[in-house]
Amino acid sequence: MELKDIVEPEAVFSRLNATSKKHLLQELAQRAEDILGVKSRVAFEAMLERERLGATGMGNGVAIPHARIAGLKGITGIFAALQKPIEFEAVDDEPVDLVFALLAPEDAGADHLRALARVSRRMRDASVCAKLRSADHASAIYAVLTEGLETRAA
Repeated sequence: MELKDIVEPEAVFSRLNATSKKHLLQELAQRAEDILGVKSRVAFEAMLERERLGATGMGNGVAIPHARIAGLKGITGIFAALQKPIEFEAVDDEPVDLVFALLAPEDAGADHLRALARVSRRMRDASVCAKLRSADHASAIYAVLTEGLETRAA
């Protein structure tokens, strides 16, 4: 599974303005509605419920909020580079400015975990994160997310 199979160019956002974790999740949920047709309230509640289990801020300014949502046809990503870093309760207590939301059908099972592992591997790469932070357009961000990837088992 490649990132290009998870995230489409129109699901990548540059300089997203969010003032808090809750505001960010609302913004991502609205984009999920626009892109996927899922009700924004449903996406927001699903991501918020997952955050209640434990924050998805993985450190180094990166968060990967994720949720399973009934009715989705496939695993989909929404990426946002934030205008300003926000508090996200990350494992390193540092603010977050790169966010890759991952939404999956309720029955995605192992596919959801493979996608999450794929995204996590990409977002743990310090050089990738540096390039994402310096990219100033969504198209450039998409290119960085999907460049030079080879299929590997999750």
